[in-house]
Amino acid sequence: MNLNQLDRIRTGEGFIAALDQSGGSTPKALLQYGIKENSYSNEEEMYTAVHEMRTRTIKGFSFDSKYILGAILFENTMDRSIDGQFTADYLWEKKGIVPFLKVDQGLADLENGVQLMKPIPGLNELLKRAVERNIFGTKMRSLIKEANPAGIKQVVEQQFAIGNQIAEMGLVPIIEPEVDIHSVDKEASEKLLKAAILEQLSTLGKDVKIMLKLSIPTENNFYSDLMDNPHVIRVVALSGGYTQADANEKLAHNHGLIASFSRALSQGLTAGQTDDEFNTMLSKSIQDIYEASIK
Repeated sequence: MNLNQLDRIRTGEGFIAALDQSGGSTPKALLQYGIKENSYSNEEEMYTAVHEMRTRTIKGFSFDSKYILGAILFENTMDRSIDGQFTADYLWEKKGIVPFLKVDQGLADLENGVQLMKPIPGLNELLKRAVERNIFGTKMRSLIKEANPAGIKQVVEQQFAIGNQIAEMGLVPIIEPEVDIHSVDKEASEKLLKAAILEQLSTLGKDVKIMLKLSIPTENNFYSDLMDNPHVIRVVALSGGYTQADANEKLAHNHGLIASFSRALSQGLTAGQTDDEFNTMLSKSIQDIYEASIK
């Protein structure tokens, strides 16, 4: 583990940029960016288009360590280069931004009010490659739709079991049990979730470090006690489908919680914009999310 990166994530001011839409969500991300499905004819062309979009974002003048602590990539982006350097090396060496990798393979079908992660075949091989590519940590997402105690327990147990496997490889896992922002019993789910997380934290080996990526809680500062846990180096928030303005407004009421936004970060960015227009929009988004994260 890179101790400079660990210190940056633990103590730095800023937020985590989530640039990790993969397989199933890539066409949607490209469409939001203004690239229609009929403009690429196969998977390779699609991934080339998404890498061009990612590169344009990462090379933006405001995509900088002054505001951004880390960036989450997906596997295809990790294996590609920016200006002759692998993406993770470019992020850290040129931008001072800590690289993370999304490792999950998407969500299983809804059961017990939740969607567990699908099995992750070849995870150890992926983690070995991540270490070789100078990745600092990983991210994996589950989804909670109902306040079902058994389902939420399953989600958290699965996340921590795989999190331990990741930590053993010297990487810091971001554990992401998202609570659906449209859930009718969101607050009840959050209470069950926090209790399950605290229970799992108590089982970790004393040197294991993790991060948590959670939906912005219904009750302000509800996750403060998780931030104080010695195993947790940072708690970050997903935007979860809120508009950027709504996500920022809610985030600002939660002291110590920082953003790890995806859709809310890329909102308003399009392929048709000039570089000046693109960078102006990106810069404003980054500034606004940064301000909400440091309150």
